[in-house]
Amino acid sequence: MDDEVDIPSIRIPTEAFMEEAPATGATARRNEDIALDLMKFIAMTTGYGRTSSSGVGFQGSGAAAKPEEYANHLLELYGRCLEAVQGKK
Repeated sequence: MDDEVDIPSIRIPTEAFMEEAPATGATARRNEDIALDLMKFIAMTTGYGRTSSSGVGFQGSGAAAKPEEYANHLLELYGRCLEAVQGKK
């Protein structure tokens, strides 16, 4: 084939992809996501606040007698995780 088509190349500088997103708003959401993941990890590995005692490892601060108590335990744990992620004491 002698009819070669010249295809133009498009070049985008790599710096265009390396710009950081603005920190306003994104940081708070990211801290919440990290705290939620931390809470899930702690609750699943320790059985924190569970109504039964079949958890692995440390059992946390006692077992909840009702589902509402279990939810309150998890909310308290989430608050503690969020404070830890944000560096508050």
